[in-house]
Amino acid sequence: MSVRTMLDKKSWAVVGVSKNKRKFGYRVYKRLKDAGYTVYAVNPNLSELDGDPVYADLASLPEVPEVVNCVVPPEVTTSIIPQCAKEGIKYVWMQPGADCREAFALAEENNIEAERACVMVELGRL
Repeated sequence: MSVRTMLDKKSWAVVGVSKNKRKFGYRVYKRLKDAGYTVYAVNPNLSELDGDPVYADLASLPEVPEVVNCVVPPEVTTSIIPQCAKEGIKYVWMQPGADCREAFALAEENNIEAERACVMVELGRL
C-alpha cells in the first residue's frame, strides 16, 4: 500500500479534530476539505466545526469513509483500529505522533492498511 493509493480515496474521517486552528486536528481537517475531499470530523467533545457537524465516533458517521486519519495520542489510535474493523474501513492514516507499534499490529491483524505520514506534506506533493 502506498500513501498515494490512500490519497486517491475521496472520503475521509479525521479522528481528533479541534476547534483550535493552530492544532493539527484542525489543520489536517481543513487541508483535506480544501483539497476537495469529503471529510467527516470525529471528536466526542465537539458538536460542530466551521459549521459542519462533528460526530462522536465512527459508527455515527452518515457513511463509511474510505480512510480514517488519526490525529490523536497513540493509545486512542489503538482504540480506533477495532472500530475501523467493525465498520469495514480498510485504510488508516496515522499522523506523526498518533502511531505506535500496537496500532500497526492491530491494523495488520484486522487486514487494515496503515500508513504513518503527514497528510499535509503528502497533499503538497500531488
